[in-house]
Amino acid sequence: QLQLVESGGGLVQPGGSLRLSCAASKFTLAYYAIGWFRQAPGKEREGVSCISRSGGSTNYADSVTGRFTISRDNAKNTVYLQMNSLKPEDTALYYCAASSGYMCDPIVYWGQGTQVTVSS
Repeated sequence: QLQLVESGGGLVQPGGSLRLSCAASKFTLAYYAIGWFRQAPGKEREGVSCISRSGGSTNYADSVTGRFTISRDNAKNTVYLQMNSLKPEDTALYYCAASSGYMCDPIVYWGQGTQVTVSS
């Protein structure tokens, strides 16, 4: 069964950092653009960031620009989301997703999510 598995979430104080990882099981991430999405309680899921197959193109939601950095290591079959200067409003369940398109549209595979909680 093809799977995306997120890790690295947790509880962090405001201003802190976390690095999320997205690893693939039984398929090669290098063939896909990969996106990070998040969903906070009572809110719709939103796109956070996306990276192209080669890693040469990235984009970010306005709310995270300058604080979050997406990267990929195709040799390790893993995509990362470095999150700095975290705010309470970043609290959400974070998902990674694989896209058969150039930049995260359409999504063909979803992970199960990892919880990020920013609180003092």
